[in-house]
Amino acid sequence: MKSSFFVRVFLGYLFVILVLSGMSILAFSGAFSGLRRSSLTENLTNIALSLKDDAAGSIENGAYRRLDEEVKRLGGRLKTRITVIGPGGMVVADSDNDPTTMENHRNRPEVVEALSGRTGVSTRYSSTMNREVLYVALPLTKEGRVEGVIRTSLSVKDTTVPPRLVHGMIAMLALFSLFALVIALIVSRSVSKPIRELTRASKRLASGDFTARVFLKRNDEFRALADTFNSTSRQLETAFGELGRQKAELKSIIDSLREGLVVVNRRGEIIYSNESLKAILKTDSALEGRLYWEALRQSQFIELMERARSGKIGPLEEVEIEGRTFLCSAAPIDHEEEIVLVLHDITTMKEIEKIKRDLVLSVSHELRTPLTSIKGFAETLEEEVDEGARHYVEIIKRNTDRLINIVSDLLLLSRLEGKGTGLELEEVDLRRLAEQTIRLFEHQAKEKSLELKLDCPDDMEPARLDPFKIEQMLINLLDNAIKYTDGGEVGLLIRRNSRNITIEVRDTGIGMAKEKLSRIFERFYVIDKSRSRKTGGTGFGLSIVKHIVLLHGGEISVESAEGAGSRFIVRLPVAPAE
Repeated sequence: MKSSFFVRVFLGYLFVILVLSGMSILAFSGAFSGLRRSSLTENLTNIALSLKDDAAGSIENGAYRRLDEEVKRLGGRLKTRITVIGPGGMVVADSDNDPTTMENHRNRPEVVEALSGRTGVSTRYSSTMNREVLYVALPLTKEGRVEGVIRTSLSVKDTTVPPRLVHGMIAMLALFSLFALVIALIVSRSVSKPIRELTRASKRLASGDFTARVFLKRNDEFRALADTFNSTSRQLETAFGELGRQKAELKSIIDSLREGLVVVNRRGEIIYSNESLKAILKTDSALEGRLYWEALRQSQFIELMERARSGKIGPLEEVEIEGRTFLCSAAPIDHEEEIVLVLHDITTMKEIEKIKRDLVLSVSHELRTPLTSIKGFAETLEEEVDEGARHYVEIIKRNTDRLINIVSDLLLLSRLEGKGTGLELEEVDLRRLAEQTIRLFEHQAKEKSLELKLDCPDDMEPARLDPFKIEQMLINLLDNAIKYTDGGEVGLLIRRNSRNITIEVRDTGIGMAKEKLSRIFERFYVIDKSRSRKTGGTGFGLSIVKHIVLLHGGEISVESAEGAGSRFIVRLPVAPAE
């Protein structure tokens, strides 16, 4: 059972009082007994001194009988045993016994001391008196010689503390102990009371009652502790009030978002979700505290969460839930092993993109036939017109070809962006594919005096890729490099490791300014419009390249500076997802 602080303090005081009382009784009794024994020893010595001269004279005169009678008379009156011993240790007079029947006392310790000329004091058991006895012996001297010994003695029981005195002493100590206990009780309550008040206030504070205060009418360490507690309580009240306001404001902001938001801990429990998520999942029940796979019975959402928790989801990813398309972002919370998932409804945007794609596809198909006809008529017209008009026919043919290229690129880009577009994977010999692609540009490079270089190991293992799309990617990259390079070289480098395939196309052409690099993969974007019109560029080449790379699950980057050429770096996984 748990004891209170008051009980422990009081019991501590009680133990100290009892121990001190017992020690006081023992010390007082021992001190009193010692003092009484010293007093009796002094009395016995004085008695012996008062009889010393008479005893010495009687021994000198041989008046042993008279001495024995005198000793018996004084011993009875003084209630003290008096013994006179001759120089040889023989008892010549004794107040309690017949000296003639007593044994030789020469070897008694106090007698030995007295015969040597000193006062002898000894406490021992007396066979004659059958009890413990205190002895004091003085030498009897004449002209410096020891002629005998006078000894006085008293029973030890007469030296102990009288019971009445002991009882009185115990009664006084009992009163003192009772008084000390009352004081201990008062002090214990005085010490424990502020602690109880602080404990009660601390429990209120721990339960969330930040108005708890402690007021003590004293000026000591407990008052300082109470003031510190009150200050802490006020600060906590202010801090939690501000935190509550911020939490309410944050909840209001999150709940007002159109995006669905959910936070899941490492055990898979939902610890927060907003109203938009419930609307997306078409549920009205509370989600917090439930496992997400039980609360959210949407297979797409459950699969998405599993990928997010295992770190296999990208920064942004599209997912379909209940027939609608959402852009999903998942982010871990540091040190908490929690996942924050945000779903942004992009269904309308996707529908608009589909309409645009279908429109482009339809328009491209519709334009292809009349453009082919225009080109055919222009070629026929070129043979019939005179030299003066032939220049205009060439312009018509060149712009018709450009329009046909634009339509072809639009059709290809639309097919690449189409939802049903997939990869037709097979084992591809990249070196062989690169050599075939470079041959397509040999004539074009020769016209511009460019050197085409291929850097690819002969023993490179085949890679599982879509050969048609990879070839299209290489064609667009090499065509782009040659168009914007007037001298020097264009290089194609291919490398492979256990995880990635790296394809790099570099040139020594005009390069690009740093601020233009972020836009080069946009549709219709061209660096040099005059050069593009001259070379027949459509502005779709790099967009097509980017879509082919993304379809293979890879990434593309560019390094360039004005006048220093460009490097396009493509990294493809060795085993792209089918």
